[in-house]
Amino acid sequence: MAEAVYSTATLKDAGADRFDSLAGKVHPAILKALENMDYEYMTPVQSKVLSQLPTLQSDCLVQAKTGTGKTIAFLLPVLQSLLTGPAVPRGQVAVLIMSPTRELAQQIAKECDRLTACLPRRIECHTAFGGTTRNANLSRFMNGNPTILVATPGRLKDYLTEEKTVARFDNLRCLILDEADTMLEQGFLQDVRQILRLLPPKNTGWQGMCFSATIPDKIRDVLSTVLAKGYTSVSAIDASEPPTHARVPQFHVVIPTVQDTFRALLSLITFEIKESGEHPKIIVFGTTANLVALYAALFRGLPNALPVYELHSRLSQPQRTRTTDAFKVAEKGILLATDVVGRGMDFPNVTSVVQVGLPMNGEQYVHRVGRTARADKDGRAVIMLTQAESFFLNVNRQLPIQPYAHSAAILADSAAADQAAAILATIDEGTKQKGYSAYLGFMKGFMHKLRLSPEGLVAVANDLAILGMGCPEPPAMEKKTVGKMGLKGVRGLRPYAVFRDVFSALLSRCINARQCLHKAGATA
Repeated sequence: MAEAVYSTATLKDAGADRFDSLAGKVHPAILKALENMDYEYMTPVQSKVLSQLPTLQSDCLVQAKTGTGKTIAFLLPVLQSLLTGPAVPRGQVAVLIMSPTRELAQQIAKECDRLTACLPRRIECHTAFGGTTRNANLSRFMNGNPTILVATPGRLKDYLTEEKTVARFDNLRCLILDEADTMLEQGFLQDVRQILRLLPPKNTGWQGMCFSATIPDKIRDVLSTVLAKGYTSVSAIDASEPPTHARVPQFHVVIPTVQDTFRALLSLITFEIKESGEHPKIIVFGTTANLVALYAALFRGLPNALPVYELHSRLSQPQRTRTTDAFKVAEKGILLATDVVGRGMDFPNVTSVVQVGLPMNGEQYVHRVGRTARADKDGRAVIMLTQAESFFLNVNRQLPIQPYAHSAAILADSAAADQAAAILATIDEGTKQKGYSAYLGFMKGFMHKLRLSPEGLVAVANDLAILGMGCPEPPAMEKKTVGKMGLKGVRGLRPYAVFRDVFSALLSRCINARQCLHKAGATA
């Protein structure tokens, strides 16, 4: 399945309902598509949504974990309603699905296309998200027949600022919020509120469906706007079942200081490759896009290395799509990533998840761990922290994180240290500068917990650059960037030298001109 906590074998053993039992209730072309997709049994959330809703057009709040088949659970009812209800006027959006990330939006759209592949008449599923050419996508949207639209909040809000685009939602029949808690936690609350104000009002009769793993207080007011009073609550979370992450063996490696990051990471991955068996498939999470790019450059420098994949927000959308598709089908490899894949994305057969540096909180840590040990497969998780960052382990004692068996060997691995230094010496200074700047920006938010002053933070970052990356001196920082970080005037930062370089060039020209004049005078 596109979201694969369950496998056919476990569902069969659990006595799950079969999709073919829906004959007469669901269009035969959809059932045929499910068969072609090798979907034989319903997951709990799919079964409960289809059996517990008063009608397939009923509003509902569905609580289910990531990776339990939620996409099919909301697509089946809305597609059936589209096929049996009044025809949708051409060019109108009948079903709007909001998703927190581009990757999840693409995954939903792909599943929708597969599910409608056998229909006698095509139902177009469009996407709208950032990182793509706005005008070209908007033109496709306006000239096409986007009966279903899967969108991230930022780009959707952008679309709805244009009057001609807003009119395309006049016949809205269903609004779905997928991963609602994550969407609102990631800062989209204001965007979602504005979108809801721009869409046809709830009293026009459109169906609301909210899918969320948790129901935090801050989404309650949004729920009241999306869902009608008396909506149906469905829970597919078994209180007696241990959380997915609790079934994953989890370990920690504590390194002395941040300057040890690169050599320790190389050594750690070597051990994880050995632990993973014949087909190691590892995701390494970094804290920022530019640090991930630096880690990717490090692993690409290894001789005879596993295939290296890189996925973060600094890449173009086509690059991200190609990488996502490639890593999904890869038998082995290392994916260096940020949290664009931290939740909602499914990569089959991931053997290890490694986290480098501090997660924002325990929940983010758990979501990352959930990328492995899916569909009855084994998996492991390791987090690597500096001694100063190890407070994370103390404040999250509820997480079953044990010491890594090879920690001492990693810290004593001189071969990995030499290898890291040699590769880092070949990486361009621009990549290192961006990694340095990203580290400063990210760790600024943890200064209080790390008990660091601004000068102390800069000193740690400088150690990372000089002793860790092998830079001859701290990378230069633009004045504007320093100001945005709130580090203006902090000792230890090296200002960007553009004005000094320009002055040096002008001075050199003046000296050359003077020498030429002097020579000309002497000749005369």
